Amino acid sequence: MEKNAAVSLRMDANVVVMGRENVGKSALTVRLLTRRFIGEYGDIQSIYSHSFVVDGREIALSIWDSSYSEDRSMETSLFEKRVQWADGYVLVYSICDRASFNTVCRLIQMIKLAKGYLSTDKAPIVIVGNKRDLHHRRMVLSEEGWLLALKTDCHFYEVSAAENYHSSLMVFHGVVDRMKNAKSTIKRPLRFKGIVKSMSAVFARRRTDSL
Repeated sequence: MEKNAAVSLRMDANVVVMGRENVGKSALTVRLLTRRFIGEYGDIQSIYSHSFVVDGREIALSIWDSSYSEDRSMETSLFEKRVQWADGYVLVYSICDRASFNTVCRLIQMIKLAKGYLSTDKAPIVIVGNKRDLHHRRMVLSEEGWLLALKTDCHFYEVSAAENYHSSLMVFHGVVDRMKNAKSTIKRPLRFKGIVKSMSAVFARRRTDSL
């Protein structure tokens, strides 16, 4: 009976992290996993597993750190696969990159359309403005992020993955909170064998995702 009670307190969910290249998606994700900031990554997609406890409940996440393609014909089917796989969405832009903010605006509408969320539903989406430490290069105002979140009924955080671990933890706690309140059914994590990579593979090939 105690075992069943423990299982009932566990929440399994899938989260996908999306956004343009060089906005710090991997930096934000790896901060959560390792508490370390690492600015260079292999140009690959990865699914990670991570667990933490919120209000006495174990949260077991599968996190898809996804890439971004400018080729819309190739991107469409993969985007649909990500959206249907996920229970929650972390959409990242760089405050130094206006185009990345515009991409997040489009992604919100595309996700809501693909998942069939009505205006009365709370889509489990968290908007993240990353690289707050680079305020001298800012192209997107904080107020724009807050306004977008208000208009689309999403959570919003402006953070710096480079500065501290707490920012990353706050973001993923935020998406868990959204998932708890969403009307969508939480399902057990699925796996796509072709894209699951080890942590070591992420750092085997190098590209800058933090600049």
